[in-house]
Amino acid sequence: MNVSTVFSRYSCTLFGACAFLLAALPSCTGKTRHQMQGFIRGTGGAPLIPLEDFFRNPEKNSFSISPDGSFVSYLAPYKNRLNIFIEPLDGGTPKRITDDTLRDIRTYRWINNRQLVYLQDVAGNEEFKLFTTDFEGKNRRCLTDFPGATVRLLDPLDKSYDEVLISMNKRDKRLFDVYRLNVHTGEMTMIAENPGTISAWYPDHNGDIRAAISTGKVNTSLMYRATVNDPFVPVLTTSFRETVEPLFFTFDNTGLYALSNLNRDKMAVVRLELPTGKETEVIFENNEYDATGMEYSRRRNTITSIQYTSWKKEQYFADAFTKELYGKIRSQLKDQKEEFYLACRSENEDKYIVRTYSDKNMGTYYCYDVRKDKLKKIADVAPWLDSKDMAEMKPVKYVSRDGLTIHGYLTVPKGVNPRNLPVVVNPHGGPWYRNTWGFNPEVQFLANRGYAVLQMNFRGSTGYGKKFCEASFGEWGGKMQDDITDGVNWLIGQNIADKDRIAIYGASYGGYAALSGLAFTSDLYACGIDYVGVSNLFTFMRTIPPYWEPYREMMYEMVGDPVSDSLMFVERSPLFHAGKINDPVLIVQGTNDPRVNKNESDQMVKALRDKGLDVEYMVKENEGHGFSNEENRLEFYRAMEAFLEKHLSRKDFLN
Repeated sequence: MNVSTVFSRYSCTLFGACAFLLAALPSCTGKTRHQMQGFIRGTGGAPLIPLEDFFRNPEKNSFSISPDGSFVSYLAPYKNRLNIFIEPLDGGTPKRITDDTLRDIRTYRWINNRQLVYLQDVAGNEEFKLFTTDFEGKNRRCLTDFPGATVRLLDPLDKSYDEVLISMNKRDKRLFDVYRLNVHTGEMTMIAENPGTISAWYPDHNGDIRAAISTGKVNTSLMYRATVNDPFVPVLTTSFRETVEPLFFTFDNTGLYALSNLNRDKMAVVRLELPTGKETEVIFENNEYDATGMEYSRRRNTITSIQYTSWKKEQYFADAFTKELYGKIRSQLKDQKEEFYLACRSENEDKYIVRTYSDKNMGTYYCYDVRKDKLKKIADVAPWLDSKDMAEMKPVKYVSRDGLTIHGYLTVPKGVNPRNLPVVVNPHGGPWYRNTWGFNPEVQFLANRGYAVLQMNFRGSTGYGKKFCEASFGEWGGKMQDDITDGVNWLIGQNIADKDRIAIYGASYGGYAALSGLAFTSDLYACGIDYVGVSNLFTFMRTIPPYWEPYREMMYEMVGDPVSDSLMFVERSPLFHAGKINDPVLIVQGTNDPRVNKNESDQMVKALRDKGLDVEYMVKENEGHGFSNEENRLEFYRAMEAFLEKHLSRKDFLN
């Protein structure tokens, strides 16, 4: 596993498949500026949609099914917080089984037919604890109440129905050990102790930890043991620039299926034999894009599908049953243009939860009964949004100044001629992540307000191969920023953007890119928004979470070394170039952010205010790396709306 894999999994993907979510704008008296500018969206464009409709909590989301297929569970609002509800699959009265009023529940799982577990942190500090409740909402309790520790769910032990595997850093904040936890009694037993280098653990199909990834400075090793009584030994060692990431054990537990770009550019799904670690079979590869994952059937011991992302998410069907299953479901969907995936299934695989989505629709959940060949609608995620009023998210590409093809997405307000528009440039976080096609509430909100939105997958974005990723190493604020600048200039050259009305907005690394854009290409932007972004590479490196410590040397290779690359850090840290920023800035931060420390924003705000710049600063004491609580999200987006309206409006529109 390389560090880009780690960051794409655990780092700042603030707005990926989130439950972005929504409340009701008070009716306006008189004409608002947006109503006066209504012609920006053109005749036949979308009506002005209340901001809250894009960002309030969903009506129902994150559906799952009990192992026996009798009940469905889902997240829905209770006192403005997402909680777990359960109802009989065949119909009946929903029952709320949790009552969290401080923070949304985001991750939960059925353990058996009567019991569920869920993860919850405090005020965004990412110190996740594991809770359990029965399906009637009784016997709720915390199973891992250890101060400062965080829990990660590994594999449910489906053969026991009483236990779950977790990894937790209660012994040492830098290291995760593996525990077998009885969800009934709370009894917990350590079954794998981290010697100090293990960054990932892998159970076989019996729930025994028999593979791991060891991280040593800039190399990673695949570790293996034949039985739980044997010591781990390295079977394959690679540079962090190459990836061999286990997915799961082969069904006979003698080998591993893995994602690998060893001796190739694009990530492929391969089979590794154990104990040699030798690649013996290529299950799937694509010449243009990385494979990203693989699904399998527990009941049939069969690989079912493999995923990769071109301009949208794609699937390769590995067995005839799954291909036929998708075909039957597709034939029963009313909107044949929507994409869908199987969110979960019952234990005997006779019932599936199906989730649809598109660039214009937040999605709908269905239940598919295999025996009856019947697709039944369960719920819309956001029924108050009409897909007919949403804008189309189109794939685009352009060439960087040094010859790389940069892919991205352009969303233009519905019904508008794409000429001379105000634009919001939106670089993604990570940075070893990527934008994908699908419903993005931020993008649709901005398009509804009359702004075109450009999202680019600059060098380092995942999914495009090893060379494209490595082209980002040492290029924070350098060529990665040039890719963003080149995209803006491309948009201007296409006469889509009004060069005097361009804003840059991003979160996490995207926030760093926004500040860098304002500092290093100040003539290009009219204003910028930094959401939990890095401002000072020195202080960022000093305050990374303890559990990122094994990757420090890799980060030095990918971002830079604070000592040997100190001159570059000064050159590329927006804080040290605050004097070059002359445009209005909105900075947003959570106090408890463990990834981008609050000081990153504090010091930037101080530097800008010291030079007399107009800076708006929003801080939430009960949030971390991005705002989770509904009222905080809504306040942020109201501030964004007012900020962009103030600084991107053309006065002649109001005459």
